[in-house]
Amino acid sequence: MDATLLLQLAREAIKSRLDNAPLDLESLLQQQPQLRNDGATFVTLNLNGELRGCIGSLIATRPLYEDLVANARAAAFNDPRFPPLSAQEFDRISVEVSLLSEPKEIVYENESDLRLQVTPFQDGIILQSGAAQATFLPQVWEQLPDFDEFFAHLCHKAGLQRQCLEQHPRIYRYGVEKFSE
Repeated sequence: MDATLLLQLAREAIKSRLDNAPLDLESLLQQQPQLRNDGATFVTLNLNGELRGCIGSLIATRPLYEDLVANARAAAFNDPRFPPLSAQEFDRISVEVSLLSEPKEIVYENESDLRLQVTPFQDGIILQSGAAQATFLPQVWEQLPDFDEFFAHLCHKAGLQRQCLEQHPRIYRYGVEKFSE
């Protein structure tokens, strides 16, 4: 997949919302028909090296271009952790697009077994326990390289106790192709 194309589409999706202008996709889709294939993306926005928004899809349920446009706009304007992106911030953000592979469940006996099956810095992780769910992209290992801290934060993000691995939640792994400006 063309990194420049994906990053440009994400940026144009945000800009068109800021400008309240339509996003012209027809010529792009004629030139790049593979964008019509289903895909799952995460779009991460950073401002001055700090997270400014991150929204995505875990499962490919719509065409890649639709998923990318929706997630770029959601990261800019609907991430509940941040106010909507302003026009003044737009020129200073950096955009990162992650294309996700299909998640696969990790069947594990206990925490020690899980440690053996998870590959830090490579695996994105989805944690599910009842109605609670959270994910960390593989990039999060850069901030949380320790297995225990990584999973403690992921449990907390899901609204669970930091030691939630003791309750044997369902764990899925996925890979990403990451593109950054």
